[in-house]
Amino acid sequence: MNGSLGSGQEEHRNTPLVLAIGGVAVLLLSGVLYWALLHAPEPIRPPEIPLAMGPEEVEYVSHIEILEPQVARAENFLNQEVTFVFGTLKNNGPRAIRQIEVTLEFHDVFNQVVLRDKDRLFGNDAIPLASYHTRDFQLTYETLPVQWNQAYPTVEITGLALQ
Repeated sequence: MNGSLGSGQEEHRNTPLVLAIGGVAVLLLSGVLYWALLHAPEPIRPPEIPLAMGPEEVEYVSHIEILEPQVARAENFLNQEVTFVFGTLKNNGPRAIRQIEVTLEFHDVFNQVVLRDKDRLFGNDAIPLASYHTRDFQLTYETLPVQWNQAYPTVEITGLALQ
């Protein structure tokens, strides 16, 4: 009987040690997984195919209007200044717009282009903008040239996918 009683006491004394080893193992595994997630390669996205701008799309551009264009600056959580370009897109034409691509040009005080950026205003999964409807858009820029004159950039529609 003494042999079995001593064995139980010995197991009871080793329990904190086993728990500590298990806790360290869980922490190490969590750290390795967290590091792997931070350093995982980004998935390769296929390049976006430019949207068409044939005669039909060029003619339809006259039906598209940008309302209430604005630029705002704010600080993000890392205390970095971020610039937002936003407005409302109005479709004054008879067809729905599935996708729209714009080229924005930021200018300096001499009206010279200091940055040209091409962007799409709707995500690939967005519901098309129905005829005679509006939709707000927002583009975010973390860095802009210091020469930029702080004015709303010129916006040219350079691609269009109609429904």
